[in-house]
Amino acid sequence: PTSSNSLSSGINAEYGGLNHVTALVEKKKAQLVVIAHDVDPIELVVWMPALCRKMNIPYCIVKGKARLGQVVHKKTAAVLAITSVKAEDKNALNNLVSSVTTNYNDRFEEIRKTWGGGL
Repeated sequence: PTSSNSLSSGINAEYGGLNHVTALVEKKKAQLVVIAHDVDPIELVVWMPALCRKMNIPYCIVKGKARLGQVVHKKTAAVLAITSVKAEDKNALNNLVSSVTTNYNDRFEEIRKTWGGGL
């Protein structure tokens, strides 16, 4: 079952599991993808940044799947997709998306070259 929650802040975050979020990214319906850092096994989400880059969807990695779970009123959530916001919150989302794009999507090559200690 898909969980679509309209939060008091006006954000519509969707969580129906990893497959649902993947479908939203593939259909380009997600405006922002939020990935938890502590997913176990990590193989469940390790490919998500590559898919987001391919589909040109901003993504970020945050601390704690329990925090993501709070957003959608679940115990935990590995991945969230923000699909829409209220009109008055569009500016805040655009600021967040531009910051995330700068720090994650646009820095991919730089991060990839330094990963693993540069041996």
